[in-house]
Amino acid sequence: MKFTLSWLRDHLDTDAPLERILATLNTIGLEVEGVEDRAAALAPFRIAYVVEAVQHPNADRLRALKVDIGDGTIRSVVCGAPNARTGMKAVAALPGAFVPGTGITLKAGEIRGVKSEAMLLSSREMGLGDDHSGIVDLPEDAPVGASYAEYAKLGDPVIEISVTPNRGDALAVRGVARDLAAAGIGTLKPWTPAPVAPAYPTPLEWVIDDPRACIQVLGRAVRGVTNGPSPQWMQDRLAAIGLRPINALVDVTNFFTFDLGRPLHVFDVAKVRGKTLTMRLGREGDEYLALNGKTYRPTPEDIVIADEAGVESLAAIVGGETTGCDETTREVFIECALFDPVRIALTGRRHQVHSDARARNERGLDPAAQRAMLEAATRMIIDLCGGEASTISEAGAEPVWQREATLRFERIAGLGGSSIGPDKAVASLQALGFGVTARDDVSVTVSVPSWRNDIASSRSAYRAGGTELAQEPGLDPARAAAAAEGAEAIEAECDLLEEVLRLEGLDAIPSVSLPVASALPLPSLTPRQSRAGVARRLLAARGLAESVTYGFTARATAALFGEVPEALRVENPIAADLDQMRPTPVATLLQAAGRNLARGIPDVALFEIGASYVSPAPEGQLATAAGVRVGHTPRHPLEPSRAVDALDAKGDALAVLLTLGLSPAALTVTTDAPGFYHPGRSGVLRSGPKLPLARFGELHPRVLSALGIDGPAVAFEVLLDSIPEPKRRKKAAPELPAFQPVRRDLAFLADATTPADNLLRAARGAERALIAEVSLFDRYAGDRLPEGKVSLALEVVLQPRERTLTDAEIEAAIVKVVAAVTKATGATLRG
Repeated sequence: MKFTLSWLRDHLDTDAPLERILATLNTIGLEVEGVEDRAAALAPFRIAYVVEAVQHPNADRLRALKVDIGDGTIRSVVCGAPNARTGMKAVAALPGAFVPGTGITLKAGEIRGVKSEAMLLSSREMGLGDDHSGIVDLPEDAPVGASYAEYAKLGDPVIEISVTPNRGDALAVRGVARDLAAAGIGTLKPWTPAPVAPAYPTPLEWVIDDPRACIQVLGRAVRGVTNGPSPQWMQDRLAAIGLRPINALVDVTNFFTFDLGRPLHVFDVAKVRGKTLTMRLGREGDEYLALNGKTYRPTPEDIVIADEAGVESLAAIVGGETTGCDETTREVFIECALFDPVRIALTGRRHQVHSDARARNERGLDPAAQRAMLEAATRMIIDLCGGEASTISEAGAEPVWQREATLRFERIAGLGGSSIGPDKAVASLQALGFGVTARDDVSVTVSVPSWRNDIASSRSAYRAGGTELAQEPGLDPARAAAAAEGAEAIEAECDLLEEVLRLEGLDAIPSVSLPVASALPLPSLTPRQSRAGVARRLLAARGLAESVTYGFTARATAALFGEVPEALRVENPIAADLDQMRPTPVATLLQAAGRNLARGIPDVALFEIGASYVSPAPEGQLATAAGVRVGHTPRHPLEPSRAVDALDAKGDALAVLLTLGLSPAALTVTTDAPGFYHPGRSGVLRSGPKLPLARFGELHPRVLSALGIDGPAVAFEVLLDSIPEPKRRKKAAPELPAFQPVRRDLAFLADATTPADNLLRAARGAERALIAEVSLFDRYAGDRLPEGKVSLALEVVLQPRERTLTDAEIEAAIVKVVAAVTKATGATLRG
């Protein structure tokens, strides 16, 4: 929210200096974001007189000027502005001055053989607007040599405050002035607009087609207007807060939006088709061109204003181009309406329109000030544009907004920690516009003013709109009822307490430490968070770079990696190609890898600790450590670089699982990886036969082709939520056998389709008390073997614990291993 100091003083009778006003705003909760002194940036600029303006001898589009800035020196200036002429007065900048609109510091120079010792400025070059069609043309009485900032009265500070979502009344200069007056900074000036006598019947009538569309709407026409530029004082105020002056009729609506926090809209009566304007919800086929140049298609949940030809405005959001007012407007119709704030907020979010009107309507307007606002706007339009007013057209009715709230005085100290006395608390509330209806030694009951819809509000004033911010649908009914009852009981009192405390000064509230739960600090990380941190460090150590990608992607891309249920469709995506929650982080990591490849980085290794989305429920958001490798392994002096393969991805996934406490003996590998992996070159790591812990493998060529990746590419996903918590065991001294292990190598002839893991498992289970480890160290397939057969060589480690093994015991153990492997897999021992 921006406003100038002089604008504030139109509503606040005060002689307080700027510093005190700013300090008070901060202490009462209207945080000052910044103060802009426009005069400071324009201090070097002086009013200049153009003594002579002739055609540049060497350039058709330039003029050579002789300029006097009042210091007795005539300077040569080369200027390209089409309006530069002899005898005019303009704004000049000398060498060394910084020009804010261009970001340059001036230097004296020579342009095509003619010296240029100064610069004449346009409005845009000074940062005062968008006009750069020519240099600023000042009136004849402008004093040569004087500071332009002082002449233009730009020394009026622009204050910007941050307004919390509940304080819709503070999005008005008058609302800010009311708060400052209540805090003791001056007196709020009275504001009671006089009624404007009607001169003719209204040419347009309001109709509310659906009670959900509008609560109350007033309208009034003014005919015989002359719509031109608004007066300079209004243009200056709008420009100071960043608004572009358009014309008097439009500027009046913008002025009221900020001055009184009341958005208005004006229709050109001649452009409205028919004699009625209808408040209704959007329909199939509705479409209109808005004032911002964009075309919108309202949904059945949006409020629109329509004439006989169709939609003319997205109500309380943005008006239509078709019925907009311009210099040809001779009769204007003013709209002053009250809408359901929740529906307006949802409409603005749905269409991604952020406007000053929306910001105020979605926070709720003063329901009791409808008629006064319309009268004031009518009077201003007549004063600025002439004409006469019609009768008022009205539909709907003023909602029942009256309500009361009670504050117990003991809550000021008990909850607020403040020593403010009852009399001072009541005086503070009265200063803000609350009326005392009952008081005793214990509490005070007050009536809430109409402009404070955030106090003790159950939104009853807007329930006619039909949109309510409901509780969570799945909430237990008893819990929901208790929550609603509790909120109703304490919310209003807390609202009043907040008002009392902030007027005293938020910095006066004592600081109190939170209670300490225990003498020793509790764990700061959950087991899930700890697992994510361990996985992150491990993958980074393995050479993968951490990435943070979006949790959503294009629907067509997501379909490559799994199902795309409608429940995971993003209703309001930040971009058209980010409309579906990703089934796996592999999807977005591959896109990131593709962007790297397109920029000449051929070998990419990325990982992310993020979510895979399988349903919108909390349990459907699976914590996943995922990674992709594209291209080749790093170059190394001891081994040549090679294309990445499925075993690289398996190694990454297996390393994460082992680091998180899984035993290799507890893991099995199956070949049922999801469809975006390459069949036959992928797998699933499971705990036992059922619980999947990780997926890995080469990516399917179809997926790589769709994403424009030439490959080779591999990926892995570790399902962090599926990893069981390690069992807590008492630490004991490690068992260090006193006897040397015995190692034996066994080569088995097995079917080529037999997984090596089956042999390893069978061998480990043959003699559990004696076998310490079994590992695969060779795989051979060649001409010397029967067709369809492979040789798998295992190393079996026997670890005696009580005594040294005899040859017979070793041989017996090996016989058991061979028998177990043959029985489980059909493999036979090679001779």
